[in-house]
Amino acid sequence: MTSSVSLDQAAAALRQLAELVYQGESYSGIYEEICRIALQVVPGCDHACITTISAGRSPRLEATTDEVAALIDRTEWEVREGPCVDAILTDRFDCDSDITKDPTWPRLAERVLALTPVRGMVGYRITAGPQKVGALNLFSDAPDALSMEGAEVGAILASFASVAITAAREKSGAENLLAGLINNREIGKAIGVLMVTEGITDDEAFERLRTASNHLNVRLAEIARRVVADTDPGAPDLV
Repeated sequence: MTSSVSLDQAAAALRQLAELVYQGESYSGIYEEICRIALQVVPGCDHACITTISAGRSPRLEATTDEVAALIDRTEWEVREGPCVDAILTDRFDCDSDITKDPTWPRLAERVLALTPVRGMVGYRITAGPQKVGALNLFSDAPDALSMEGAEVGAILASFASVAITAAREKSGAENLLAGLINNREIGKAIGVLMVTEGITDDEAFERLRTASNHLNVRLAEIARRVVADTDPGAPDLV
């Protein structure tokens, strides 16, 4: 069973990760923080990396704690087997805590044993956006260091990683949408008018335009044009 100490450490670390998402940290920053947290909270974890893949594209190493993890990740895709490959392509969860004995991935194990100090590995699938999946990969230098306790904490971290990446994607998407709309001349003008006349922020002004558009079933650009033109003083307030 997972110890309360491990869970407490994980909870504290995940709060830090949530704060990064709230502050608008980049995807790369979030991936890097997840890997850093893995070393901090997963018992037996000495190296970590995150790889993603989109339909029709090659795997992409998003973040890694060191060259050892990066080397193993590259090797997995060369030999087409390993915890990352399984997690991404088959959604399987496999933990091989001692690759020196009857390894789950023999071709990978042979290369890893020859080139690195790693003796145990595990991979978890994470979601990373529409039509994209990824894997959080954890490695240990000591045989059997990645115990069931470590695997459980890793699973918790992987689940939260999916939530954090999804939240970051949605936040980024909303911000990009707003930026694009502000670049629209009429919408930008309308936001400026509302900011001055109502004493509100640009986010609040945009939200008023969006709400009016939804309520009246009128295109956002048209709502903005009416706000700017203000050609009918007798008409009811749109926003």
